[in-house]
Amino acid sequence: MKKIVCLGDNCVDFYDETGEAFFGGNPVNVAVYLSRLGRKASYIGAVGTDDFGRQLLDAVSEKGVDVSHVQVLEGKTALTHVTVRDGDRIFGDYDEGVMEDFKLRKEDIPFILSHAAAVTGLWGHCGGNLEQIRRAGVLTVLDCADRPEDEAAAAAIPHSDIIFYSDSADEEEKVRQRLIRLNHMQGHGITVATRGAKGSLAYDGIDFFSCGIIECKVEDTMGAGDSFIAGFLDAYLKGGMIQECMKAGAECSAVTLGYSGAW
Repeated sequence: MKKIVCLGDNCVDFYDETGEAFFGGNPVNVAVYLSRLGRKASYIGAVGTDDFGRQLLDAVSEKGVDVSHVQVLEGKTALTHVTVRDGDRIFGDYDEGVMEDFKLRKEDIPFILSHAAAVTGLWGHCGGNLEQIRRAGVLTVLDCADRPEDEAAAAAIPHSDIIFYSDSADEEEKVRQRLIRLNHMQGHGITVATRGAKGSLAYDGIDFFSCGIIECKVEDTMGAGDSFIAGFLDAYLKGGMIQECMKAGAECSAVTLGYSGAW
């Protein structure tokens, strides 16, 4: 089975009022969800020498993800302080910790190139590596979160085969126009907008594709978008058409929505 490597940031979401800690970060979450789907996945990033770093590595490894190339750097693991008000999460101070100094090492590149696809995100510090990775024949995937026009995203988009981003616009026509702009910047490939309860919309430079959500009981929305990416990519590497991949993404999201925390 084709392997996928996820590159970049990780984070501890620390709930100040309860003392609970949930591990995540876009690349970490995607890797865990891919493993949940039965796909071999690897994660490369940096954790600190603190307790959270060790616990995060153990937790991700227990999910079946290869963490052999994770860098353990002197210092603190990235952490976000979270409080809950009227059922809504409020994100407070963020300490990037050792991820601030993370960059891929020379010895990481051959390992990355042994995978069929490489996934990174807006804050992963790996956008600058996508050109080299793509040139070597590895499928490159970028998650722009809700900020695809950011400088870091704009620099990485031309070297990404598949782009994902979150779009909160109510009018579908606005989403379509944004997809066209981003796909034009990309110059190739597939651009996908996730729209929460409105489902998803994709554009391949010629046609648009839409997909609704999978009805389910929503316990927590944490990780829903990352689950969509994992489901989409798993189906894509199996040879699925875009519409089939979008449905697989929605199905994967529905599983994650059913429990608290990203995973």
